[in-house]
Amino acid sequence: MNKAITDGILFMPPAFADGLSVWSSGDGTPGSDTYAGAPNAAVVTADPDFGSCLELQKTQSVQKLRFMGETPLLPGCYLQIRARVKAVSGALPSVRIAGWAGAGGGAHVGGVVEVGPTVVLASYGEVVEVAAIVGPGARGGVDMPWGTRAIYGHFGLDLTGQNGGAVRIDAIEIEDVTGIFLGDMIGRVDVRDFGAAGDGSTDDTAAFLAADAATQGRTLFVPKGDYFLADSVTIEAPVVFEGTVSMPADKMLLLTRSFDLPAYADAFGNEELAFRKAFQALLNNVDHESLDLGGRKITVTGPIDMAAAVPNKASYATRRVIRNGQFVAAESPAWETEVVTSRASYGSGDARRLTNVENVANVPVGALVTGNGVGREVYVQARNVGAGEITLSAPLYGAAASQVYTFHGFRYLLDFSGFERLNQLSISNVEFQCGGICSGIRLAPAGQTFSLRDCFISRPMDRGLSSIGAGCQGMLIDRCQFLSAEEPLDVEYRKTIALNANANDVKLRHNRATKFKHFAVLGGTDSIVIGNHFFQGDGVNNGVRTAGLIMIGTYKGATITGNYVDNCSIEWTNEHDRDPVFTSGFSFSAMSVTGNIFLTSAAAPWFSQIVVKPYGAGHFLNGLTVSGNVFRSLSGRIQRGERVDDTFAGLNFARTRDVVFADNTYHNVEKRTASPLRLRHNQGTAAAQWTVDTDGELPFGGRARAVDAVVAIGELRNGQGATRFLAPHAGLEKGAGQERITLAWGEAVRGEVSVVVRVDL
Repeated sequence: MNKAITDGILFMPPAFADGLSVWSSGDGTPGSDTYAGAPNAAVVTADPDFGSCLELQKTQSVQKLRFMGETPLLPGCYLQIRARVKAVSGALPSVRIAGWAGAGGGAHVGGVVEVGPTVVLASYGEVVEVAAIVGPGARGGVDMPWGTRAIYGHFGLDLTGQNGGAVRIDAIEIEDVTGIFLGDMIGRVDVRDFGAAGDGSTDDTAAFLAADAATQGRTLFVPKGDYFLADSVTIEAPVVFEGTVSMPADKMLLLTRSFDLPAYADAFGNEELAFRKAFQALLNNVDHESLDLGGRKITVTGPIDMAAAVPNKASYATRRVIRNGQFVAAESPAWETEVVTSRASYGSGDARRLTNVENVANVPVGALVTGNGVGREVYVQARNVGAGEITLSAPLYGAAASQVYTFHGFRYLLDFSGFERLNQLSISNVEFQCGGICSGIRLAPAGQTFSLRDCFISRPMDRGLSSIGAGCQGMLIDRCQFLSAEEPLDVEYRKTIALNANANDVKLRHNRATKFKHFAVLGGTDSIVIGNHFFQGDGVNNGVRTAGLIMIGTYKGATITGNYVDNCSIEWTNEHDRDPVFTSGFSFSAMSVTGNIFLTSAAAPWFSQIVVKPYGAGHFLNGLTVSGNVFRSLSGRIQRGERVDDTFAGLNFARTRDVVFADNTYHNVEKRTASPLRLRHNQGTAAAQWTVDTDGELPFGGRARAVDAVVAIGELRNGQGATRFLAPHAGLEKGAGQERITLAWGEAVRGEVSVVVRVDL
């Protein structure tokens, strides 16, 4: 590369023989003194070494010689200035190449090196060559790096040392030597060529932008060094980092052609910081919809505040994806749970608000709330310090008007709770290795369609994924693995929950969770839970089992299909109702549990795989389908597959409606629950009224509220053995538990009948 050849640019000054009026004894700037007519300068025409040359006597401490023409300095171009010099008489001086750096408008560029290496003239008549290279970048071999402000120079040489000596100077030669650096420059543009200092303090923003603008299809190259960028920088070209950059937290590095975590890790030299900056870029129009972690393992020393990483965005609603990598929590005090206790008032006004909260400023947003009358997975969604109020993710079912609450601020690898709203964020093929010292992901307080797909959340300390508000609206969790850190503990001592949700339209599909206290706690309505395997057993014979799936809310509109419910149960509660006593509405309704495998081993006999737990009186079943499931117990029998937990209240079986409990399979389960329930009753002694006992096989021990059919099996006979053809009428809800029916005949008969009894109307 030579600009004199490729672009026809003239770098070479004229010969001295052409006149000394263009040669200055000053800086070479317009108006400076020239050597024309000077008593200490003359052109010699027949020097035996040089031919025509300049003889110059040193009369000043620094005797300057500068060409007054403006030699152009181009981006990426390097010039070598050379001269041959010999001493002819008097004191022997030293000589060096020198120049004056000029900017636009004739301004001087200060603060740059304007002299080359000094050479001592040791004897008379000895020809010595002095040379120096000038250019924009501080490359090896560049004597005068002038950056990009200098657009031209006045070049020549200096004589230093004692005065009185005379020297002869061959022509000053200036040539393009950019080719010397081509080994570093072929196919790429070096930021040093545009003035980047790489010293960690000089602002190299302009140099990076200028270098990127000059790439024209080539790769941008950032050599070794620490490059400080005081402002945001967008790099449109592919970029290679050997050095690193640093910049303020609110400034962005947008690598539009090299947008992946490995590139940002090279740029910042720290993978955790690199991830923050890459996520910042992802949400700031980097022209990419996804951030590829490149299969990298990111060691994390403390919670990553995702909102703080993007301080210019309070919310975001465009689809973005984080994929293909691993986050690993490293031991650090930053993971310690923050625990705050505070007295607060509840009950007046908003059901999701605590008022008069003491030390409200110390209560962390996103903290789990515990206390009397607080249901499971209730979080601090927002905090108003001025008003002394806290907004909760769900109402409380039985809190006192004033009481003490405890707030647990868990620490998460990725914490999105600082956003006001976050829509359409997807994380796929990422492993969260919590190592038993932190939790996995905390969602924003509001948002839609967060997606977690093909991910592992391994060994979380407290929670795998937490929703502290409505940021789980339409959440999709697909083909993920949740692996507990509490596997060695018996179920009753575990505290970790894989995930929770508060909002509607959540889909959990084809996930696997092992040995948590609970797999999922789902509030909201219209959830779809399909094809999951959640396992929570332990080795204790006749041991307790906890709920794997907790459905909170009376009207659910939920489908639970094709799951492997392994040594745990499905529990349906209304613990997030401010007034859990039924007064109006549909009560426990709109749930479908179909085609699941319920397997239990070595559980206590009273354990059941489907549990309804009302937190207030008056509730009833009003739309429940349980069909096509397998209920199986190994290493011991259980009494029934379903039951009511009446710790707080039972169900009102007088209002049961639209309950289908059919086509299920039972192994080692004493009560083969069904509704419609088909029974055979054999009346051995003739009687006008028969009592038919459902024997506890109606769902949840409910009442016999309807009879769909009564069919005689064989002949009915009276006391004398005569065949009788009679039709009975049925009496419902008989017996102490109202679980029996009676059949009244026109006369006393005996025989066997098939009866279909329902728990509902």
